[in-house]
Parts: sequence; C-alpha cells; structure tokens
Amino acid sequence: MGTTKSEEFTVKENKIAKYAKALAHPARIAILQLLIKKQSCICGDIVEDLPLSQSTVSQHLKELKEAGLIKGDTEGAKVCYCIDEKEWETAKTYLSTFFASYNNNNKCC
Repeated sequence: MGTTKSEEFTVKENKIAKYAKALAHPARIAILQLLIKKQSCICGDIVEDLPLSQSTVSQHLKELKEAGLIKGDTEGAKVCYCIDEKEWETAKTYLSTFFASYNNNNKCC
C-alpha cells in the first residue's frame, strides 16, 4: 500500500483534508443533517431514516467519528451519536477560512 505523505503537509492542510474526506459522501452529509436536526440519535434511528443497510450506516458513522465530527456514547447494546461540538467548531473555522481565502480579483478564467 502506498504512503500518503501527509507528514509533508501542514497540520492545517491535513485537518482540512480530514474534514473534506469525511464530508465527501452524501450518506455522511445525510447522517450529519439527521444528527443536527435531532440533536442526538441512536444508530437504529439513523438506519430507519436512510436507504442504507445497518452495516453501511455503521461504516459511515465510523468515518465521521474518526474525523472527529461526531461522538458516540454506549448505552447498553446501542450507541447514541451526536455532533462533537468542539471539533465541529474547529472544522467550521478551518473550512470557512479555506473557502474565504479565495479572492477572485484576478479574473483568471
């Protein structure tokens, strides 16, 4: 397996890429929208609201959790997921700053 050479990029570049990767699938966007709407959610509820299997939803939840955008608390046999407020604000700042850095004064195209 090849290396990504992520260590050759800044912490900021790696964080933006981590968030972008987590947001790069419509199922993950749908999951985040559900969590935002409900303020918390149990995995089974997410599966009921999406046209995906339990295993697929679990994989997407894992990706979102690894990116830090959500957190999960175990309640018996179930895991209750919600937005990780601190990491959400960090992602919002990094992504907003990244998009705001573009200035179209050059009119290049």
